[in-house]
Amino acid sequence: MSGGGERPELEQVPETALWTLWHRALEARRPDAVLHDPEAVELVDRIDFPFAERFGASGVQGQLQALRVACFDREVADFLAREPRGTVVCLGDGLETQYWRVDNGRAHWLSVDLPESVALREKLLPPGPRQRYLAADATDLDAWADEVDRDQAVLISAQGLLMYLPPARVRSLIAGCAERFPGGSLVLDAVPRWFGRLASAGRIRGRGYQVPPMPWAMDADERDKLRTASPAVVAVRDVRPTGGRGLLGALLPLAMTVPPLASRRLSVTVLDFAERTGQA
Repeated sequence: MSGGGERPELEQVPETALWTLWHRALEARRPDAVLHDPEAVELVDRIDFPFAERFGASGVQGQLQALRVACFDREVADFLAREPRGTVVCLGDGLETQYWRVDNGRAHWLSVDLPESVALREKLLPPGPRQRYLAADATDLDAWADEVDRDQAVLISAQGLLMYLPPARVRSLIAGCAERFPGGSLVLDAVPRWFGRLASAGRIRGRGYQVPPMPWAMDADERDKLRTASPAVVAVRDVRPTGGRGLLGALLPLAMTVPPLASRRLSVTVLDFAERTGQA
């Protein structure tokens, strides 16, 4: 399926924005979908791109993607319930439609992404009055951190981003966020090490698509090591998917708890940062 409008031309890693958009829309079209995302469905219909030919149309992959995305949605929704006027900073946002799924009408949103991705996002998903898009390297905090209102609570989301970065840049980004946003949190996802090795070797491919290299990977039982990025990381929490459908839904609880699957799975993790101490 392809739409009849904008024809995006993206490099290998930014193109993953189209991959994730397609699988969210595939799942959202189902009457028994685990993720309600009409904006993604409408967006796919508008974009002139051979989605099915390039990415395939796996119902299992669509559901897995939706369950991962729902973990992020749940964390953002919980944050906004606690901090209704807080700021959500989305790093490497691509064509994510989370704002339309969980916005509370009062929060502020900042999307930070590469210039070509921001240009496409501005064309296809024009920002509302409480949304800002910033063309910058998400790993360069000097380029975006000062754009965030420090008087309000901050949640930073790095969804589908860190696996494409070298490990040293991942560590630096976590440390920088922890030290610049006291009292804030970062929610991130990681592929397991076996998947990262296969991706980096070019061995994960579909009908017309090859997954880009993934230099950074982390098994789920390694999440506590993220504390070592900075003393300002004071808590680490696993976020587990819920509400799966069919056989996948039945097997998911086992995959979360039974070794070795429990450690060798894609993981979503929340890092909480220490409050500021001493004089500001």
